[in-house]
Amino acid sequence: MYSKILVPLDGSRFSERVLPYVRAFARAIKAPVELLYVNDPARLAPFSSPMQGGEYLERVADSFHAIAAVKQTVELGDPAGTIVDLAAAQTGTLVAMTTHGYSGTRRWLLGSVADKVLHGSTNHLLLVRPADGDAGGEASLKTMVVPLDGSVLAEKVLPIAAELASRLTLEIVLVRVLTRLYFGPPDTILPLFSQNVFNQKELWAQASAEVDEYLASKVEELRAQELPHVSSLLLESSAGGAAAEIIDLARKTPANLVAMSTHGRSGVGRWVLGSVTERVVRYSNDPVLVLRPQ
Repeated sequence: MYSKILVPLDGSRFSERVLPYVRAFARAIKAPVELLYVNDPARLAPFSSPMQGGEYLERVADSFHAIAAVKQTVELGDPAGTIVDLAAAQTGTLVAMTTHGYSGTRRWLLGSVADKVLHGSTNHLLLVRPADGDAGGEASLKTMVVPLDGSVLAEKVLPIAAELASRLTLEIVLVRVLTRLYFGPPDTILPLFSQNVFNQKELWAQASAEVDEYLASKVEELRAQELPHVSSLLLESSAGGAAAEIIDLARKTPANLVAMSTHGRSGVGRWVLGSVTERVVRYSNDPVLVLRPQ
């Protein structure tokens, strides 16, 4: 599991909305917690102390002493770069933080710091959209939704998902989204080099059967690890795409955590965030655990 949970805070009530989830994770996986406050030189008031935040972190740490070992760290520098570097310095660090900010239409947008960490870090991330309410206590989670696309990279999430589900006593729901746009109208016959291809309804049925078989095999693999509460769900997507279906399912699932992988590397070896994962992080009201496949 994780060797440490790194929790960046900026002193706002929004950033503290991740704390109930951190407490739940820390207790379940018995991991120490490091609270981090980064002073951005570009935002410090003239003649103010460059190392603020120590007393604030002490107050937050008091809520963890009965749960996990707590360390407070105050740094000076670029917030996103500092978070990425500190997380990378210790293998197995989980970064847990909130997203920030409102758009003009009152929808949450990914804050610039969280966005940079999301794209720049190679660590696993727990990202929580802040909402009004008390940041005390521990979050109560019941279900883990795990989207899969049939790729080996997406399946890299399964070992972590299985261990977390066991420790947090969560039901796992494996999800695969098929998009009908790939198959066209269900009753049409499409010309291909002057020949007819299969009826689209038959293609859809065949694809659905293959996905059902794939999901059933993954369910059996997890149940073999003594995880009795595992199920699967095949969702049909149209214009909204896979992300919209995942977000909608998460919204309907009580006390839910979404756990999913990112995909691909850039030419310089940094992870490029998959478009589906990025949309789920940006627009889901539920916490999202983002894992970097190795």
